[in-house]
Amino acid sequence: MLPGLAVASFRHHSLCNMVKHLDTHLRSDGALADADTWIFDLDNTLYPSQCDLFAEISQRMTHFVSEFLGVSREHAYAKQKSYFQTYGTTLNGMMQCHGMGPHDFLDFVHDIDYGPVEPSLQLSTALERLPGRKLIYTNGTVKHAEQVIDRLGIHQHFDVIFDIVAAEFVPKPNKAPYEQLIDKEDIDPKWAAMVEDMSKNLAPAAALGMRTVLVQSHFEWDIGGDADHVHHVAEDLAHWLHRAMDHHGPDA
Repeated sequence: MLPGLAVASFRHHSLCNMVKHLDTHLRSDGALADADTWIFDLDNTLYPSQCDLFAEISQRMTHFVSEFLGVSREHAYAKQKSYFQTYGTTLNGMMQCHGMGPHDFLDFVHDIDYGPVEPSLQLSTALERLPGRKLIYTNGTVKHAEQVIDRLGIHQHFDVIFDIVAAEFVPKPNKAPYEQLIDKEDIDPKWAAMVEDMSKNLAPAAALGMRTVLVQSHFEWDIGGDADHVHHVAEDLAHWLHRAMDHHGPDA
C-alpha cells in the first residue's frame, strides 16, 4: 500500500472507531430501542472483566487437561489455548480430539470462588428498565450462570439460561446453537439484540438479523469492535444500557 493510502486508511479506521464509540455513549438506534428480546452473554459481559473469574477457570482447565492427558501443565496449557482458538472452547477440543466426556470437566472448572463478583444495583436497575424478555446464552453451564447472577443480584431479570448443555456442547460462534435458541424460545431475530464480550460471537447473531452490542474487556480476544457485525460498543454495560433507555426508552 502506498504511504498516502495507508494514512488515509488509518484515518478512516480511526474515524469509524470514534463514531462507534461516540454511539456507545450518546444514542441507540430505533431497531435496538424496539428490541423485545435481549440475549446476554455471561462471563466478562454481565460482570466486569476486571473480576477475572476466567483466570481461575483457566487454571482449573489446565489442571484437568494435564491430568486427563497425562502431560505437563505447560503442554496442557498450550493444548487448552489451541483448542480454544480452533474449536471455540477447550471443552469442544477435548471432546473432538480426545473423546473426553463433558460433565466432569464442566463441574471441575466451575468449582471456583465467586467472591470477586459484587452486587450491582446499577446493572439491576438497567435490566429492569429494558422492555421485553432477557435471556442468558453462555458457553458455560446453568449452575455457573446462576452463581454469577445471584452474586450480581440480577437473577430475577432473566427468563431463560441457555447453556452449553442445552446447546448439545456446540459452542459459540457455531451458528447451529443460535438457531436452536431462536427456535426453542420463539425469538424473532429482527426484534432481538445480543450483548457479548467477544466480537466473533456476535457475527452469527448479526447474520441472523439481530442488533449487536460488544462489551469491551481487557482480554486478548477484545478485538473486532470496528467489524461490520458489531453495531454498538459499550465500555460499561450498565451505564450503556441506562443511556440507551434515557434516549429511546419508554420513560425517556
